[in-house]
Amino acid sequence: MEDIEQHKNWLKVLALANESLKRKLAAAKALDLGWGGISTVARISGMSITTIRKGIQELENLEILGQTKRIRKTGAGRKKIEIKNPKIVEDIEAIMDENTAGDPMGFLKWTNKSTYTIAEELNLRGHKISAETVRLLLKERDYSLQANVKTKEGGSRPERDAQFRYINEQVKKFVLRGDPAISVDTKKRELVGDFKNQGKTWRKKGEAKEVNTYDFLSLAIGVGIPYGAYDIYRNEGFVNVGISRDTSEFAVESIRQWWHILGKKYYQDAKGLLICADGGGSNGSRRRGWKLFLQELADQIEIPISVCHFPPGTSKWNKIEHRMFSFISMNWKGEPLVTYETIIKLISATTTKKGLKVVARLDKRKYEGGLVFSGEDMAKLNIKTHTLHPKWNYSILPRNNSEF
Repeated sequence: MEDIEQHKNWLKVLALANESLKRKLAAAKALDLGWGGISTVARISGMSITTIRKGIQELENLEILGQTKRIRKTGAGRKKIEIKNPKIVEDIEAIMDENTAGDPMGFLKWTNKSTYTIAEELNLRGHKISAETVRLLLKERDYSLQANVKTKEGGSRPERDAQFRYINEQVKKFVLRGDPAISVDTKKRELVGDFKNQGKTWRKKGEAKEVNTYDFLSLAIGVGIPYGAYDIYRNEGFVNVGISRDTSEFAVESIRQWWHILGKKYYQDAKGLLICADGGGSNGSRRRGWKLFLQELADQIEIPISVCHFPPGTSKWNKIEHRMFSFISMNWKGEPLVTYETIIKLISATTTKKGLKVVARLDKRKYEGGLVFSGEDMAKLNIKTHTLHPKWNYSILPRNNSEF
């Protein structure tokens, strides 16, 4: 701030100059300041160090340069490829969508496809583009190419990759025939009350919200357990906020509420429902209760329910994480979740530039933990395992419909 005050008149002149003169003015100021001048000018003007150094070179060769160089108008020059051809961005997103890994809560994405491979695919789609241009476009969209990707995430690499491909194929299959495909998961449990919520939000100085020093459960109104269902095709989410336990019964009840509130409204003629879920937690592939409660749901809605689980340790690939939960976290960052009403309102207010909409409800039901299900109970399931990785892929058919 002190630097800006000292040089405010110079900054006024700089703002009026064209880009060529700006470089030279910045260079002259940097040389006048002496040691550390380039860094100081870069800081107060917002210009890059490279630009200032270029200006110094131009000053040193001013007699050679003379006035023969044409000054480019603001906004002139070659148009960006995404402006000339907006479809190319859409195609890149489509290519990356099936090959993206990363930490979805941190918004940094990386790909195991090289820029050369992506460029080849884009050229096959009718775009004339180089690997270097692909790199620039990806970088602008917060992708970075990683040399190594951790693969010890449960099962061998080929087994894991085959499952990812199978999930993508199943989603496409359901979407193409007009049936719902949803991604489900439980978000982190939250304490409800005057507790600090990670992140910062804009407020006037001295008006930061005061919260409890310690996150003791005894100080909380209760807990909020958001279980979400994300409609992959419609880009629409649903969150059922529980107040007791994250059980398999709660998970299936959340899906049931999604179906009654949103699902059957948009998929009246559905011939099936696809659920993409993590391999563990309340909707884990080894949970007996998960499958038994899903059987009850299939019997009620009278359509088959197919389930594809992500391999253990790969939950970050689940679309609900980076297409819905991450935006909910952004929307309520720095905002204490003081009441259940606050949680519902903040979730429901979550939107994105790509049109995400979220519906939220409070589930006041108390769910009992530690339920035990016998082999006899499991024998009553009308379940059909898939050929590929039957422990992760299966369909539960209605028992009251002879058609299945």
